[in-house]
Amino acid sequence: MAHIVILGAGTGGMTCAYEMREKIRPWDKVTVISDSPNFHFVPSNPWVAVNWRTREDIEIPIAPYFERNGINLIATPAKRVHPKKDQIELMNGQIVDYDFLVIATGPKLAFDEVEGMGPGKNTYSICHVDHAVEAGKAWNQFIRDPGPIVVGAAQGASCFGPAYEFAMIMETDLRRRKIRDQVPMTFITPEPYVGHIGLGGVGDSRGMMESIMRERHIKWICNAMISRVAPGKMFVTELDDMGNVKKEHELPFKHSMILPAFKGVDAVSGIDGLTNQSGFILIDPYQRNPEYDNIYAVGVCVDIPPVESTPVPTGAPKTGYMLESMVSAAVHNICAMLDGNVPDHKATWNAICLADFGDTGAAFVALPQIPPRNVNWFKEGKWVHLAKIAFEKYFLRKMKKGTTEPIYEKYVLNVLGIKKLK
Repeated sequence: MAHIVILGAGTGGMTCAYEMREKIRPWDKVTVISDSPNFHFVPSNPWVAVNWRTREDIEIPIAPYFERNGINLIATPAKRVHPKKDQIELMNGQIVDYDFLVIATGPKLAFDEVEGMGPGKNTYSICHVDHAVEAGKAWNQFIRDPGPIVVGAAQGASCFGPAYEFAMIMETDLRRRKIRDQVPMTFITPEPYVGHIGLGGVGDSRGMMESIMRERHIKWICNAMISRVAPGKMFVTELDDMGNVKKEHELPFKHSMILPAFKGVDAVSGIDGLTNQSGFILIDPYQRNPEYDNIYAVGVCVDIPPVESTPVPTGAPKTGYMLESMVSAAVHNICAMLDGNVPDHKATWNAICLADFGDTGAAFVALPQIPPRNVNWFKEGKWVHLAKIAFEKYFLRKMKKGTTEPIYEKYVLNVLGIKKLK
């Protein structure tokens, strides 16, 4: 009997657990280690932060659904992975042995890289449901006494879609409340232009995003580095395309949400051969760590270099379809090793995203993620908003049922009308 342990129970970890249980031999054991007993649907966090959703709408308990599918859950945070011993040390002192390990932790949120940034300080976040709930409470206060908003991402960030989503969702909510005229909005980003998305742009994403933001009266500052955040004021240095200081900004705000840069989690950071300097897991083309061949990794925690160099550092996003593809590759390759074969499955490095803008939305497809591309597609429309709502409901239902249907591929094929993902 082999014991396969999955570290993390987010979108990647849950999906991996179900697919692993379906594909491995009946006598093998699957255990998931999570720092929470609950799963929440991260893409809905922007809606929670303006109170369009509650925590209960997007969160489910993990244990009953895992039990139904023959998967063991340990809802205790991991303290340290010990790859030379094939063990994981938990915060409560428990030691978990494994034959294969899949790391699906997601990121550590590097709020500490900017003075005064982050929950409990001077800006809010939508990276975690806890953060989104607190942002929602602050939003209730804000709409009673509105003022300037500063929203966007800090230097080194790689997940830009939610920043654009939240800016547009706030703008939509303000219009519905008929107080939009009382709220100047500024979008700040390390991207060299709006619509870069960490991918060097997709289709005419630059032109379309500039048009959308002009239409919604949202100003923007690109090549932006946040120096520090004080109560009600953000200090931002804007660089030119050569990396020289172009302008210093002091931006007043009454409400602010800034996405941070990501790092690897403490349980794996600093392990020689396993992670890079930022704590991201090193992988080969088969999702396997080159040093420890019984360790795989999927999702945001893996090391992916930036698509291109930018004046202010930006990272490459890891979108849902890419994550799903990583999971399938890792599961297939572990099954191959259990059968005495050599791993041969590779993830499809495509970027696909549905971004909700409150009453409309934008979808982009980059096949492959790094240019030049076979498909380079960006579209806007109300149908994206409706598709995102349907996607939320479908994915939560999928997590409850324990199915392994490739939902992102289904959406691309059926909703976006793209016939091949090769």
